Amino acid sequence: MKTAEFLNFLNNQTSRELIFEYEAGKKIGANYHITEVKNTRIESVDCGGRTDAWNETVIQLWESPAEIDKTEYLTTAKAKNILDRVHSMKPLDLEAEVKFEYGNKSFHTAQLYVQGVKAEKDTLTIALDVNPTLCKAEELCGVNEEKETVAEECCNPGTGCC
Repeated sequence: MKTAEFLNFLNNQTSRELIFEYEAGKKIGANYHITEVKNTRIESVDCGGRTDAWNETVIQLWESPAEIDKTEYLTTAKAKNILDRVHSMKPLDLEAEVKFEYGNKSFHTAQLYVQGVKAEKDTLTIALDVNPTLCKAEELCGVNEEKETVAEECCNPGTGCC
């Protein structure tokens, strides 16, 4: 999901509680806060020697131990106000992919992408998921998509991969 699309969801659902589901059936507690918003520029080189670059908006979510018994979630309006304040200070790339950084005692800290959005009467639930790692130079490395294997000669010297 692009940053602009996420902001539009918040604009169109202003009076709802904003809930994040980090795994199927597992929600971030109502005691969460938006603790940081990162404008991230990724510049990469894949194992085939090709370069790439893109921007991401990373919104960090944290559960406050001091508010463990809290039952009311952050509203979409409050979240939008936070992001508007960030945007006025450090403009967000509205075309950048939005990710959410989260972790707790039973879930490793990860950057999660938006898998889906569900608007109900009083809530807006953002379903999150992890992106699996993958070889970005599949054709150079001889990756077989069906078996997810790499040809034996892939990482040998002189193959152009790894």
